[in-house]
Amino acid sequence: MGQQEGKEESADRYSLRGKVFHRLREDILSGRYAENEELKEVALGEEMGVSRTPVREALRQLELEGLVTIIPNRGAFVTGITRKDMQDIYAMRALLEGLCARWAVQNITKEQAEALEETVFLSWYHVCKHNAGQLTELDNQFHEILYEACGSKMLKHQLKDYHEYVMRVRKRVLSDNERGREAVQEHRQIMEAIQAKNADRAEELATLHIRNAYANMVKNGIL
Repeated sequence: MGQQEGKEESADRYSLRGKVFHRLREDILSGRYAENEELKEVALGEEMGVSRTPVREALRQLELEGLVTIIPNRGAFVTGITRKDMQDIYAMRALLEGLCARWAVQNITKEQAEALEETVFLSWYHVCKHNAGQLTELDNQFHEILYEACGSKMLKHQLKDYHEYVMRVRKRVLSDNERGREAVQEHRQIMEAIQAKNADRAEELATLHIRNAYANMVKNGIL
């Protein structure tokens, strides 16, 4: 990420509209609001201690992401992420995660490689201790390091969005210790392929990792 880009992203996140947008986005993706539930500007503004203007702007941005539908003269309603959306996200994410791992082979820094290795080591520790909460956090860290290491701000932003979209189901998946153990082993294999500078193998393993996660959800009735 360039310095200027980082400043702009940070400024957006901490602006009034940005705070409201990210809060609502997280609440929708975490399942706080049910599908088709109305998001009332006045109530949301009072809850967050802001006027209706930043709430209205945030809702418009959420509509652009497909998470909210605004019906004229009626209001804003939660669309959320449907089963079909999840299928599409995982299909696209599998290919993009593979590309990300391939590019990481070329662009990863020494510090990022060390952080990736530490994350895998800590993940294995928490799998053995059955610490699902810590494992979810470390899973996030592993993928975020890869997104930074790919060297593409466009790919990073797309993958971060997909990663957040599936946040709720990912927590359920990683609470299954068997899948958690498999996921950490897959992370280790991806890391080792990147360390070996084997771009083809890294891409293949990263793509397979996401497909395995999706197959596990289908098998367990999560999707």
